[in-house]
Amino acid sequence: MAVRDALLVLLLNGPAYGFQLRGGLAERTGGRRTVNVGQIYSTLDRLTARGLVEPAGATDDGLPLHRITPSGRTAAEAWLAGEDAAGADPWHETVDRVLVALSMPGVDAAAVLAAERARWDDRRAAAATVDPAGAADAADAAPGRARLARLSSSADVLTAEAALRWLEAVGRTDVADAAFAPSAERPRRGRRPASPEATTIGEAAGAP
Repeated sequence: MAVRDALLVLLLNGPAYGFQLRGGLAERTGGRRTVNVGQIYSTLDRLTARGLVEPAGATDDGLPLHRITPSGRTAAEAWLAGEDAAGADPWHETVDRVLVALSMPGVDAAAVLAAERARWDDRRAAAATVDPAGAADAADAAPGRARLARLSSSADVLTAEAALRWLEAVGRTDVADAAFAPSAERPRRGRRPASPEATTIGEAAGAP
């Protein structure tokens, strides 16, 4: 799961500040995803520049809050619907998406699970119909190439079957109890708003 997608989905819960989002990401992925707080803030800056996130004031003690925009909401919902991040591993995207969906109040986790099962069914079917002879161009190639193609295809089939078994196991659990509201407990850290001078220096250096 790209940090971009994670922050947008977490902001569906309402405005938040960077360190709060960092903690929420770890909580909602069962500890699978932890991100350096500096990466959180730099990603928020980029999302703001692209119109996916906007400033939402500040906390009582001056921590800047961030709010998702309509465009950001569309992007977050697309990821929940199954739009994987570019170059992401499909299995890791599935696990992250399911865990986050289960944890989010207001997200239809059952629909997310059903969509993931359908995608992995398609991947299994596609892998099972690969022609090793054609894939390896075995007519004029060493026999070892066809053997490797068969092994690659079987790996894809087994990966899809393992993903489907995990999704079935998740579906058998009482997923209704997995959702929780954002924590009201204040993390001990957070970035203060940058001074105008610091902002100017950052922009001059090409900061996002």
